[in-house]
Amino acid sequence: MKENISITELDGKKYKIRLVEPDDDGKAVITHYLHNIENGVAKYYEKDAKEYLNNFLSYKYNEEELKIVAEEAMQQLLFEVNDVPFPTPKNYSFKFIDLFAGIGGFRMALQNLGGKCVYTSEWDEQAKKTYRANYGEVPFGDITKEKNKAYIPDNFDILCAGFPCQAFSIAGKRGGFEDTRGTLFFDVAEIIKRKKPKAIFLENVKGLRNHNGGKTLATILNVLRNDLNYFVPEPQIINAKDFGVPQNRERIFIVGFHKNLNIEKFIYPEPKGIHVTFGKNVKEGQTVATKYYLSTQYLDTLKQHKARHEKKGNGFGYNIIPDDGIANAIVVGGMGRERNLVYDDRLTDFNPTTKIKGEVNREGIRKMTPREWARLQGFPDNFIIPVADASAYKQFGNSVAVPAIQATAEKILETAKIEFHAKRK
Repeated sequence: MKENISITELDGKKYKIRLVEPDDDGKAVITHYLHNIENGVAKYYEKDAKEYLNNFLSYKYNEEELKIVAEEAMQQLLFEVNDVPFPTPKNYSFKFIDLFAGIGGFRMALQNLGGKCVYTSEWDEQAKKTYRANYGEVPFGDITKEKNKAYIPDNFDILCAGFPCQAFSIAGKRGGFEDTRGTLFFDVAEIIKRKKPKAIFLENVKGLRNHNGGKTLATILNVLRNDLNYFVPEPQIINAKDFGVPQNRERIFIVGFHKNLNIEKFIYPEPKGIHVTFGKNVKEGQTVATKYYLSTQYLDTLKQHKARHEKKGNGFGYNIIPDDGIANAIVVGGMGRERNLVYDDRLTDFNPTTKIKGEVNREGIRKMTPREWARLQGFPDNFIIPVADASAYKQFGNSVAVPAIQATAEKILETAKIEFHAKRK
């Protein structure tokens, strides 16, 4: 437990406040409570939040002064959860939950349409830091745990989930709700079964379509359509490059509507026809730090690796994205960064700032920066990156592309006749 001492001045008197920071569960409950303190959703968090807050705030004064200072402390906490780059829209018109939230790509998109997130979960600790810095809310942890599911409120409109694709074992079985146990999709399905949102919006890698010979996707659709009673049109592969970001990123989108809505048709968004390039829309405007430039030895290794594969007729190896081109999909691990190298000849100080073998290359070849990856996923420049580069690359590589999500979410809202605000950039 982390302890902080702060001084608050009231009516000309100074009071010492001891704040004992709660664990992640406590932070999640408190921030969700404070985000919903002015609406009915707060009741789902209130009892536990107040218990955590009583432990969070402790004082060494008489009862009368305690009450005054406690109110001041509550106001300070409310300020902190709202003083973020991307607060909840003041006049929100619909509610959604954000599962497997990562750094909040779904949340960014749906808040842009006037939505309020009433529950979020994410297990990765570094991603939680980024989420909190930008939205003022700490996600609940592992969604497979019943204690975390228990906080999900009723009566939200849309369930969003970029759930990981785990292997399904359905050989010889009917491939229904019970057969998804042991997979993360089961937890999503269980929440849908309990809460019955008007609409669902799921995202996954393109390979889900052919995973296990197509049986995995067939199982998912069977559960959603037949076990959970949702109208689910055929999933569609959506490419981020068609919606205003210069990244060739294909992902499968699955949407669904509760059959009580009597919806029988859904049309995915059409490509926007916006011409975007790395140089115009993404590239850093200022000279980039030396640490992003490849060493001569590493660059030579990449060239040799590519040459070996070219002799075998393979297309593996590094790629350099021209300023007038678009990036390959940014991904975590493997050749994720090396397939998105760029030319940048603005560097004048070639003294290395990190330990490298060889020298800084003079060809102007560098990795993209985390901020450039953020732009490739449609995150605005006031999106805070509070973590080290390694974590930032992982987080943006795992994120959804915000513009593609937003365009599809708008179609979902229109189809379900859910009120939303005009799209904002």
